[in-house]
Amino acid sequence: MKQNILVLGGTGKTGRRIVQKLNERGHHVRIGSRGENPAFDWDDPETWGRALKDMQSVYISFQPDLAVPGALEAIEGLVKEAKRMGVQKLVLLSGKGEREAELCEQVVINSGLDYTIVRASWFNQNFSESFFLEPIQAGIVALPQADVKVPYVDADDIAEVAVEALTDDKHNGNIYELTGPKFLTFREVIAEIAQATGREITFTAIALPAYAKMLKDHGVPEDYIWLINYLFTEVLGNEANQIITQDIEKVLGRKPKDFSTYVKETAVTGIWNQPVGV
Repeated sequence: MKQNILVLGGTGKTGRRIVQKLNERGHHVRIGSRGENPAFDWDDPETWGRALKDMQSVYISFQPDLAVPGALEAIEGLVKEAKRMGVQKLVLLSGKGEREAELCEQVVINSGLDYTIVRASWFNQNFSESFFLEPIQAGIVALPQADVKVPYVDADDIAEVAVEALTDDKHNGNIYELTGPKFLTFREVIAEIAQATGREITFTAIALPAYAKMLKDHGVPEDYIWLINYLFTEVLGNEANQIITQDIEKVLGRKPKDFSTYVKETAVTGIWNQPVGV
């Protein structure tokens, strides 16, 4: 049965993949972003009702992260408006091992609506579509927590799980924790990307205060620096993120995409060989 589905963050890393997959299945998809009509703007609750109108299900991706100040209040307001507009199901993208994100999860879980929580580990695509891309292109990567192991998960896998949750009621009431199939350190990640691209990419371990100062010197906004500090101190390396799960296999009936496969696929696009800013 075809559904009316609102995808918040529908132009982002997971959102645009979800939109594509839902369109391929013939569902009626509304992209939730400021540039759409009707527009959706997290900073303007007046836009929420129009975007939610006539929608049966909603995929919620909050930018920049559910951990930031104000996220909980925004999720509370959105859930209240979704109930008022007759939405039946919510699928929330959450962060694995993020205590603040779990507070937002509880709002969705206790909403009285059908729900699925998708807790994801750090994305593979952080290295090709986000904040680690430019240093890789420049050939000089300096990061804290150099030897902490992370089970990176692919955005394609997250999107496929979310689509299943949005379209199949058997996933209602579940919390899925999504990881890739192996642990990698930042050193190992950069070495693998360097090998796949045939480039020399220098990796340097750096203390977190020095990293934060470097971001500030490059004009990075304070709220973004706060988030980086939070992720590197509270999330990266905590016990909840030192576990590889089988939830992707449980939902999709196949193993998650391996990081090496992601690297090979991405290297072919040439993104890591482009000059910074191109």
